[in-house]
Amino acid sequence: MKRPSIVSFGEVLWDLFPDGEKFGGAPANFACHAATLGADVAMVSAVGDDPHGREAIRILRRFGIDVDSLQVSPETPTGAVGVKLDCVGKPTFTIYEGSAWDRIQWTGDIESRVTSADAVYFGTLGQRSEISRSTIRRCLETARRDGVMRIVDINLRQPFYDKAMLCDSIQLATILKLSDDELPEVCKACGIDAKQPSISLLRRLRESQHLDLVVMTRGAEGAVLTTSDEVIEQPGIPTIVQDTVGAGDAFTAAFILGLLRGDSHKEILLNACSIAAAVCSHSGAVPIN
Repeated sequence: MKRPSIVSFGEVLWDLFPDGEKFGGAPANFACHAATLGADVAMVSAVGDDPHGREAIRILRRFGIDVDSLQVSPETPTGAVGVKLDCVGKPTFTIYEGSAWDRIQWTGDIESRVTSADAVYFGTLGQRSEISRSTIRRCLETARRDGVMRIVDINLRQPFYDKAMLCDSIQLATILKLSDDELPEVCKACGIDAKQPSISLLRRLRESQHLDLVVMTRGAEGAVLTTSDEVIEQPGIPTIVQDTVGAGDAFTAAFILGLLRGDSHKEILLNACSIAAAVCSHSGAVPIN
C-alpha cells in the first residue's frame, strides 16, 4: 500500500517547561506522530539560524520528516513558548512573539508539495502574522483547486486569533478538528448560537461550513465524530496522565492516517483516542529521547 503523503504547515518551536525545554509546536508534533504512524510528511515552517533551530531540524529528520521546505530565518529566533502545568497536567502557555515561524515565505517548492500531497494539515496559531497567514492561505487555495484533503486544527491562544481568521480557516478546510473547550468560541465565530447540545453544534458547524467531517476531542471523555449521515462517540481510554501537551496533535495524526487508509470511522476514533492517551502518559508532546 502506498504511504500517505501529508504536508504540515505552521509553527516549529520549543516548549519551555519548568523542568526544561522540549521540542514542540502543534504542526511539528502532528508531523512527528504522522511520520511515526507511517506517513510521508513534509514540514513547512521557519526556524532561526540558532541552536534551537538546528536542533529542531535534527529532530524532524530523526522522525524521517522531509525538511527541504523548512526555511531558516537569520533575522528572527526559533519560536519558544512558556508552559505551566496545573495539578492534573493541563497546560497554560505564554507564546513569545517575533518568532521565525511568523515569516514563512511562499515558494514554488511549497506549491509542488501541496499539489502532490494526499492531505494538508494546518492550524490557527501559525497564522498570527500576515506573512505566514498569506503563505498558508495560498497553499490552501492551491490544495482546494487540486482537491487535496485539508485539515484545520483549531488552537486558540489569546490574543493570536480573531473571528475572521477562524471563519476563513474553517471555510478553506474539508475537515475541522477542535476540542470541547474550543467549541463555544468556534461557534460564535461562525455565527452559531452555542446554547445547544454539543452534538447539535457539531452538526450545525459541518452543515453551515460545508465540511466533510467535524471531529471533537473531549479530554478524558474521548471524542465524537460527525459526518453527513452518522455521529460516532468514542469513550476516553484510561491512562495515568503526566501531561496533556501534544495529545490532541497525536489524535489528529492518527485520525487523518486512518481516513487516508480507508479505515472505518469507528476504528479510526478508537485508535486516535488510544494514541492520544499514550501521549498523555509521558512528559512532552513527542518522545525524542
